[in-house]
Amino acid sequence: MSDPKLPFATESTGLEEIKPVSEVPVRPSAPSLAAGRSASAAHVWLRRIGVLLFVFLCATVGVMLIMLPWRPEWTENHLLFPYPTLRSIFGSGFVRGVCTGLGFLNVWVGFQEAIQYRED
Repeated sequence: MSDPKLPFATESTGLEEIKPVSEVPVRPSAPSLAAGRSASAAHVWLRRIGVLLFVFLCATVGVMLIMLPWRPEWTENHLLFPYPTLRSIFGSGFVRGVCTGLGFLNVWVGFQEAIQYRED
């Protein structure tokens, strides 16, 4: 039985010591560098298109939420005719103001995303 306070005995097994992945040198070949550049260029363009679509979607939904609650189509539509209570709730100034506020928030979030977009 060994004493628990003593360090472990080290024995050489004749096998090489396993190095962590961060210590292993990596030499990329020329074709992999070209593929990496084109993949990163494609990634950059996909990210640009994604940000553009996000900004466009936020701006469109925001403008619709700003304008639509104040139009007559907001309460006078065929979906709300069977429900007069729901129609009066949607027609209240509070709900219309909340929807307009959400629209302004949506536009702000979209343009804030466009302003803060940075490429590496």
